[in-house]
Amino acid sequence: MDNKREVIENSHKRSESYGVIKQSNYSNKILVGEELENKLSENKELIEISKIYIDMVFSAVMDNEFIIVLTDKDGCILYIKGAEENNSKLGVDNLNVGAYMDEQNIGTNAMGTAISEDRCIQITATEHYIEGFHKLTCSAAPIHNTKREIIGTLNLTGRSNMKHPHTLGLVVFGVKAIENEMDKKEVCDILNQTYNYMESVIDNVDKGIMIIGKDGKIVNINELGAEIFDKDKHLLINEQIDYILPDLGNIIDELNDGNNAVIKEIKFKHNSNHKIKLIFKEIKHKESIVGMVVTISTEKEEKDPKNDTGAYFTFNDIIGESAAIANVIINSKIISNSPSTVLIQGESGTGKEILAQAMHNYSLRRGNKFIAINCGAIPANIIESELFGYEDGTFTGAKKGGNPGKFEIASGGTLFLDEIGEMTLDAQVKLLRVLQNDRVTRLGGSKEIPIDVRVIAATNKNLKNEVKKGAFREDLYYRLCVIPITLPPLRERKGDVKMLIDYFLRIKSFSLNKTIPKIDEKLYNDLISYNWPGNIRQLENYIENIVNLDGRLSFDLWEEGESLNKNASEALKQENILIEENFYAKDIINNEEVFNLEELEVGVIRKAIHVYNNNMTQAAKALGISRNTLYLKIKKYNIEMS
Repeated sequence: MDNKREVIENSHKRSESYGVIKQSNYSNKILVGEELENKLSENKELIEISKIYIDMVFSAVMDNEFIIVLTDKDGCILYIKGAEENNSKLGVDNLNVGAYMDEQNIGTNAMGTAISEDRCIQITATEHYIEGFHKLTCSAAPIHNTKREIIGTLNLTGRSNMKHPHTLGLVVFGVKAIENEMDKKEVCDILNQTYNYMESVIDNVDKGIMIIGKDGKIVNINELGAEIFDKDKHLLINEQIDYILPDLGNIIDELNDGNNAVIKEIKFKHNSNHKIKLIFKEIKHKESIVGMVVTISTEKEEKDPKNDTGAYFTFNDIIGESAAIANVIINSKIISNSPSTVLIQGESGTGKEILAQAMHNYSLRRGNKFIAINCGAIPANIIESELFGYEDGTFTGAKKGGNPGKFEIASGGTLFLDEIGEMTLDAQVKLLRVLQNDRVTRLGGSKEIPIDVRVIAATNKNLKNEVKKGAFREDLYYRLCVIPITLPPLRERKGDVKMLIDYFLRIKSFSLNKTIPKIDEKLYNDLISYNWPGNIRQLENYIENIVNLDGRLSFDLWEEGESLNKNASEALKQENILIEENFYAKDIINNEEVFNLEELEVGVIRKAIHVYNNNMTQAAKALGISRNTLYLKIKKYNIEMS
């Protein structure tokens, strides 16, 4: 005896025991009036959600003279689709809203038996208990809530000669869709309940609170949170969170990886450049993350030097999916926990410090300090004291009691040495000694201080060439280059430009308190195909220009790119020619030294700084000197920066 046959026989036995009359055409129980209104009101949510999917199922079978019936958990009919068109064709007049279709009141039928057996089932012709249904085929499936409790059934009824397995499949599809929608509704209720509960608790707490659904939409936010973002509350609700902070999916991934919380820090110009700190914590439903509670605060409120590691970026903040950048991320993750020194090489603007911070935050050192120092931005006579510290009285103006250097401060964590190629040879010698011995001696002192520091260095120079020129020590190069990583320029990251454009459009629009602009198709295509010599930094600045101008660019992209370096170099070249011509002209007129070489040098330096818009690296390169030498000359001649 097959399973279905056994189910039908057992149902018939139950129907007989309930006293159902086989010759009947009607249910023994039919609600009307106020009782029916109460029943419909109790199941309003189920009815409204189900109607959408009932329409979908009906559209697939309407040419076949079917009717669709929705019942509650007790078998009471709540809604019928197609009755007006097909009741007379099917020869039934006993399927009405309010009628009970459970086995106790009408015997074996798909709806009642689906409830009794808690299974989907198709019942045809004489498999029905009462004679009034013998000319019908009915396919029904129970609808469950998230606790797997039956809350209703969905049924498809047609003539018995129209029996087909696909009709039961359609019903099961409709039921699954209804259950999913009910589940979403419950999740939404959970999110709202979470917010309402928290709102009642945090009325007097100086924190912003935001609730985000799994779909990335802001479910709710309190007034302080909206104030921090400088937005009206009603404008933020139902807005996508990536309008504020892109890559929400990555945050959910981080929470799924077992992190108790994910912390993001962002800057908004409208907030006096204060960092805004967002702490994301999961909201779970049936062991799955369905949303997040976000605590929002400014750096001023949260500032705690003991807890601030100085590293805010993770690998999830590196935007792009190209093979070039994906390979860098994979390799960087692999070596993140290694104590070996890393040398990141890449053009200006490729994101070397972001990668360094990501490695730190991926390592076991993430709870300790990440200290960054730009070796090219600090004058040569100060760099050593910055790195190694100094003792009391080492030099005029020294801090009383001495001062620890960056190596000491970073002990236990990571020290990021940016623009390492600009470091003086003297400082390179001392750096090499520290890296070899894991000990540092402060300037003016004799005591060796043990340190535990992971060093990540970065440069936009070709250090091998610098070694050949004698500008960089070969032994230090090999000590730094234990694990070399090359960050690809943007022009080699195929496909990533579009992602970065969309990313910067969102965050720049929000930070400038503007709507995301629509970019002209030609300009957008130009942005995609442009070479981006300044890489991500240049792209970011150009997108900010576009957002400020509501989708336009204040200059011609191609002319700007082609002429930028050409014009700067040509201007400096012409200046040098003029100086040289002036030099020889004076020499011809008067053999005596009637000019001042220092004045000529000051003039050239000022011109270089002006032409290159205070970019010391480019100015020094054009002058044919190192950046440190340039800083020394600026100090020597007391040249004021424009």
